[in-house]
Amino acid sequence: MAADDRLDDDPLARRLREAHRRVVALPAPEKERFARRYLAICELAKRDPERAAARLEVFVASLGGDLDTPRAPESTPGD
Repeated sequence: MAADDRLDDDPLARRLREAHRRVVALPAPEKERFARRYLAICELAKRDPERAAARLEVFVASLGGDLDTPRAPESTPGD
């Protein structure tokens, strides 16, 4: 079973994973700032998933839009 298969059951986990992919792709100066915010949202998700989902929406907007980026054909599942 691929890691993405388990994420279908949890929309917040799927969106956090997509946000992580977007943060990793940022240039170095921006990456550090966004990575800190991302980690804070992940930590909040452990205690208060609803509030984390709301913060994730704001975070995604600051990244520049919609989260569901299409997976490149050469990407392997689980990357």
